[in-house]
Amino acid sequence: MTITIENILLIGSVLLFMSIVIGKRAFKYGVPTLLIFLVIGMLAGSEGIGDIDFNDPRMAQFVGVVSLNFILFSGGLDTNWKTVKPILREGIALSTIGVLLTATSLGTFVWILTDFTIYESMLLGSIVSSTDAAAVFSILRAKSLALKTNLRPTLELESGSNDPMAYVLTISFLTLVLNPEQNLLSILPFFLLQMVVGGLAGFGFGKLTKLIINRLQLGFEGLYPVMVIALMFITFSATDFVGGNGFLAIYICAVYLGNQDLIHKKTIIQMYDGLAWLMQIVLFLTLGLLVFPSEIVPVLGLGMLISIFLILVARPIGVFLSLLFFKMKPGRRFYISWVGLRGAAPIVFATYPLLAGVEKAGMIFNIVFFISVTSVLIQGTTLGVLAKWLNVALPDKAKIPYPTDVLMAENPKTAMKEIKVGEGCYAVDKKIVRLNFPDNAIIAMIKRNGSYVIPNGSTQIEADDVLIVLSDTQDVLDQVNVCIQTGQL
Repeated sequence: MTITIENILLIGSVLLFMSIVIGKRAFKYGVPTLLIFLVIGMLAGSEGIGDIDFNDPRMAQFVGVVSLNFILFSGGLDTNWKTVKPILREGIALSTIGVLLTATSLGTFVWILTDFTIYESMLLGSIVSSTDAAAVFSILRAKSLALKTNLRPTLELESGSNDPMAYVLTISFLTLVLNPEQNLLSILPFFLLQMVVGGLAGFGFGKLTKLIINRLQLGFEGLYPVMVIALMFITFSATDFVGGNGFLAIYICAVYLGNQDLIHKKTIIQMYDGLAWLMQIVLFLTLGLLVFPSEIVPVLGLGMLISIFLILVARPIGVFLSLLFFKMKPGRRFYISWVGLRGAAPIVFATYPLLAGVEKAGMIFNIVFFISVTSVLIQGTTLGVLAKWLNVALPDKAKIPYPTDVLMAENPKTAMKEIKVGEGCYAVDKKIVRLNFPDNAIIAMIKRNGSYVIPNGSTQIEADDVLIVLSDTQDVLDQVNVCIQTGQL
């Protein structure tokens, strides 16, 4: 079936509906939903029952880049800085050194095993060197895994931040494949520019986005998430334009925003959570359509060998060596190495050699696709069992729901206080977002004129309001009282 203007909406909506319904039911039996999306895409393709003729790597790459923007940004918004801060060094080590070691060790294996050149082998290793944010976020959260000793934020920080490193390595070795007369030192300036500019741009655009959100009066709550989408793409494209890594920039930007006081923050985060799921489904369906099963069969044997080596050797080498100087129990290290899920990101990166006209690009793409499927199927279905076996999972009675909304209002508090706002108080006629409250205190409700108001960042405090404030300790509540009265902490 050829996609036309007349049937594209029908086909797309039917595939989307099928993916959601079948994926939900399949998950009950332990099958990762992302794998279902891929399979549905393949079945709908030109070699499947749907007979949809889709063979456009450029369009697939465009869909992939747009989808990864939403997925990484949503993951960044859900990253709680207080949770991440204790394991920041481990996360950075895994997302940089760990990715580099995984890529080089797997590339060396491919070079020995096949007739690929050393640069082609390293290109393949680079493409599958990072864990996939979409796969890790969706599987960990869907399974509601409660893990010990900051293990879960470590995994989510790594998966959200290591795609930029894999992207830089992919582009670097692709350049060397196309220009074999160059050497590794020639790509070092490109590597440094990508990472440094990407990091600085992400932080800078984060501060700018916060300023715009809180200062610009749009009048309609629903417009704020739309504006954030525009600012997200500006962050990505502007960073890329000046030579930085756009994926790194949007993730850092989102982490910064997720830990700041923003007007209509809850609405923004909830919308991004839904959009991230939509983009995951669209991305996996598109990549499934792009794959021709008949071309996968010839590389099954080689793909299985490479996949096994990646899971059992290359990924553990990257994890254990990058965490060598950190104090961590062996069981935790092994579990991190097992949560090396490959998903959509490697398949998206595999379209770059296709578009560049690399001789073995088709073979690389099919191997990468096979690796991603086996990784999600083997590792994704065993995360819960392995967590219990390695004793890194919390007992059921000790589980605390993991927040999908980083607003402090969703976290349990142990102290509460009602604060009366007098006419002479500093807080009168000021929006909550301007009050500079302590991070671990929130206004849960406002009693005003005999009724209760559930506030957000844009709610303006009025004289004679009674604020119901929640926090972790009584001392913080006393600080809040001083802040409301005088504006000082």
